[in-house]
Amino acid sequence: MSTLAHTMMTNARSTESGIAGPGELDRYPYPQAPAAERAGASVWDGADQELGRVGRRTAGTRGRGLHGQLVQQLGQMIVSGDLGADRPLVPEEIGQRFEVSRTVVRESLRVLEAKGLVSARPNVGTRVRPVSDWNLLDPDIIEWRAFGPQRDDQRRELSELRWTIEPLAARLAAGHGREDVQQRLTDMVEIMGHALGQADTITFGRADAEFHALLIQLAGNRMLEHLSGIVSSALHVSGGPVTGCDRPHEHSLAHHARIAEALAQGDAAAAEAAMRQLLTVHPEVERVVPAPREH
Repeated sequence: MSTLAHTMMTNARSTESGIAGPGELDRYPYPQAPAAERAGASVWDGADQELGRVGRRTAGTRGRGLHGQLVQQLGQMIVSGDLGADRPLVPEEIGQRFEVSRTVVRESLRVLEAKGLVSARPNVGTRVRPVSDWNLLDPDIIEWRAFGPQRDDQRRELSELRWTIEPLAARLAAGHGREDVQQRLTDMVEIMGHALGQADTITFGRADAEFHALLIQLAGNRMLEHLSGIVSSALHVSGGPVTGCDRPHEHSLAHHARIAEALAQGDAAAAEAAMRQLLTVHPEVERVVPAPREH
C-alpha cells in the first residue's frame, strides 16, 4: 500500500472512532433554553418543537463553535420552511432563544445574508427571503436541502447537474497531460481499492471525492472548476441509489479505474464514456437523469 493510502485510511479510522484528525472542526453541543424562557419568545410560537428537532439533527456540524452552530440551526430552519419567507428575525429574541451573545447572532445573520437566505434593511429589520433569492449552489444550502423536506428534489437536481458537468470535465481533462494530477488520480483509485477490501466506507468516500475534484481541476476550465463544489456536495449528501459513487462496490471502482486509464492515454471519448457509465443508478437503469417532467 502506498504511503498516501495508509495515511488516508489511518486518518479516516481515527475520525470514525471519535479522535479528531488533522483539520477536524470543533464540535460543541448547542444549549437548549429552558421551557419557561421559550414560552416568552412570541416570534417563535409554534416553532419550538421544530427547534428541538433541528437541534438534535445538527449535533455534528461543519461550523466552528456557537457561531457555526447558530448558522446551521437557522439555516436549516429557513430551508426546511420552519421559518417561512418574509418571517422577521429579531436578533434579541434569537439570542435569548439560543442563549448566545449579540455578536454571535449578528455574525450568524451576516453569513445567512451572504447566502441569500435573509435580508437586513433599515427600518425593516432582518427577514427571511424567498427561495428565488437563495444561493442554491452554496454547499451549506445544498446540504440543508438534501437533509430536509426537499431531499428528493435536491438529490435529483444534483444528479442532473453532475451529468452536465462531469462527462464534459472528463473529456476536457484527457487533453491535459499534467503528470502530477494524473498520478494523484491513480493514487485515489488505489486508495479506493484498499478501502473497498477493508469495507472502509469513510476512506473510500474521501478518496472518491478527491478523485472527482482532481478530474475537474485537470479539465483546465476555470468555470467548471468553480462548480466543483457541487460535485463534492453531491457526494457528501448522496443517499439512496443516486449514482455509482454512493457506496463502495467493485463496479464503481472499475469505472474510476477506466476513467483514470483513459485520461492517462489522452482518450477523450473513452474518458467521457467511462464517466457516464459511472453516473448510473444500477445496471438495469440506463442513466440517472429521469425523463422530462410534465409541467
